[in-house]
Amino acid sequence: MGLYSQISGKAIIVSAPSGAGKTTIVHHLLKTFPQLSFSVSACSRERRGGEVDGKDYYFLGLEGFRKAIAEERFVEYEEVYANTYYGTLKSEVERIWAEKQVVIFDVDVVGGLHLKEKLGAQALSVFVKAPSVEVLEARLQSRKTDTPEKIAIRIAKAKYEMSFETRFDRVLVNQDLTLAFAEVEGMVQHFLSN
Repeated sequence: MGLYSQISGKAIIVSAPSGAGKTTIVHHLLKTFPQLSFSVSACSRERRGGEVDGKDYYFLGLEGFRKAIAEERFVEYEEVYANTYYGTLKSEVERIWAEKQVVIFDVDVVGGLHLKEKLGAQALSVFVKAPSVEVLEARLQSRKTDTPEKIAIRIAKAKYEMSFETRFDRVLVNQDLTLAFAEVEGMVQHFLSN
């Protein structure tokens, strides 16, 4: 019996501090393993230019997100910043398992820990980290998407999040992308074959 229905399956949880490369890793895994299906997260924030509802996120708005919390529609959710929520809808996980696919999550560190708590042995949790805080800061600066103040906030949060790496099944140091891809492929292949 599955977590939320008669359907159950496996899941891959990829978590990291901002700038460590988790989204790049997830996109690579989706191209490499056809049995993986991306879990689209829900959020309370407004859409940014070019984002598509149901593809990038489910954009619920603040009130819609709070209503979904009250209705217990989430596997996990978190208030990442004041009045900015992100979460995983139960219906999204069930949809993917019903399609006989393996769910892959691209989530922040706390969300990843909550998912692992709920899914247990059904999930492989991978913590992606940059080789150092300095490298992480340089990556965030090179994006040119955040102000220096916002980068400072992200770095402070990243330092806190790094304290949780030992609670994940595997840690992936993303220093060289080609090596990181090979290493994570091995982790996922091993998990899926057991």
